[in-house]
Amino acid sequence: MKLFGTDGIRGRVNEYPITPQTVVRVGMAVGRILFKRRGKNMVLIGKDTRLSGYMIESALTSGICSMGMNVTLTGPIPTPGVAFLTRTMRFDAGIVISASHNPYEDNGIKIFTPAGYKLPDELEREIEELVLAENGFTNGKAMGGNSAGGNTAGLIGKAFRLEDAAGRYIEFVKSTIPRTVTFDGFKVVVDCANGAAYKITPTLLKELGATVVSINDNPDGKNINAGCGALHLEKLQEAVLRHRAHMGIAHDGDADRTLLVDETGGVVDGDRIMAVWADDLKAEGRLLNNTVVATVMSNLGLQRYFEARSIRFIRANVGDRFVVEKMLEEGCNFGGEQSGHIVSLELNTTGDGPITALQMLNVLKKSGQPLSQLVSGVTLYPQVLKNVRVAVRRNIDECPPILAAILKAEKQLGQSGRVLVRPSGTEPKIRIMVEGPDKSLIDGIADDIASAVTASMV
Repeated sequence: MKLFGTDGIRGRVNEYPITPQTVVRVGMAVGRILFKRRGKNMVLIGKDTRLSGYMIESALTSGICSMGMNVTLTGPIPTPGVAFLTRTMRFDAGIVISASHNPYEDNGIKIFTPAGYKLPDELEREIEELVLAENGFTNGKAMGGNSAGGNTAGLIGKAFRLEDAAGRYIEFVKSTIPRTVTFDGFKVVVDCANGAAYKITPTLLKELGATVVSINDNPDGKNINAGCGALHLEKLQEAVLRHRAHMGIAHDGDADRTLLVDETGGVVDGDRIMAVWADDLKAEGRLLNNTVVATVMSNLGLQRYFEARSIRFIRANVGDRFVVEKMLEEGCNFGGEQSGHIVSLELNTTGDGPITALQMLNVLKKSGQPLSQLVSGVTLYPQVLKNVRVAVRRNIDECPPILAAILKAEKQLGQSGRVLVRPSGTEPKIRIMVEGPDKSLIDGIADDIASAVTASMV
């Protein structure tokens, strides 16, 4: 049974694969693979604010230590903070316990390499094979340890705590803008999603002089992403208008993404963020190879926007991991997703919500324009997104009714729109995206495809 999805291991807590038993085996597999390489002998583990984080943290730590590796714990910290600390403190791996934007009932495990990148496919397969092998941790000879599969008593690892992890990350984020820049006179509302950045982003903006109104910053283990954050912008929009703020900032549970709200209450998604930020990078001569990498979900309007500015536009598969892989392959340094994962490789190795917020606030200050005006040049096509929950995910290519509905839609839209139907990499859903010049037309097309999916898979 497959462990890894689009973004690590993810599922419902206390159901496979997010059970203590399986998580211990994941820890043992990670520890065993790293122990054989004999690096610094240290693994960093961070987490978001989910109640189940304590259980998973303990299980992972137990498995890793049993293989002779040491563990350093950060407590709640954004996913990009773990990537940063893994890279700069020279850990052998970094692990984030989070299910990102999912509700608290879910949790997951993301693993970073020593360089701060998501694991490549071959390492995921190696971990998966060890975890799923029937005798992987019970055959002492196979594992090179004792009869239980781990190291002998004198060779097991220890667990430590990094007390200043959040402070180190905050100082790093602040260092991504010039030291002379402050945000005195700016009022900002931050929706922390009751997640990993509930202290981080408000603190760093206050330290840079901004007046900060912080909402959804009181995590209780169960309210992460609950009607708040990047997936639920209504409260942020209301707060921006009520407080007459210059900008609203919304993170998801592990703060690797950011969406914005302008001073009029309008939503600024990842596509518009990429447009504004890329323009600024190009103006400063920092847009490497004059290229931006987005995903198949990014709006056709963004593509047209970059074409008009002679900026090369490349699409990757959905997932910031695939965006980064494409960026490295193409030799460029900027890209992201419509959902708010924005990656600047000159600053960090993965989507970084606090850095995105800070950079956009800096662009706003340099421009002297309100955010609504700054993004007004980006004309996005109407887009409909539908998610159909399915009992069993079948290959779309094996479902003639779905293929027929897609072919019909593509003929209706021609060159003026796009259709994308794909299985979710993190949930039992089929995701449908339709965009085009006419909202009523694409609504009907999306409904037709959703009906075909329901008839074929539900």
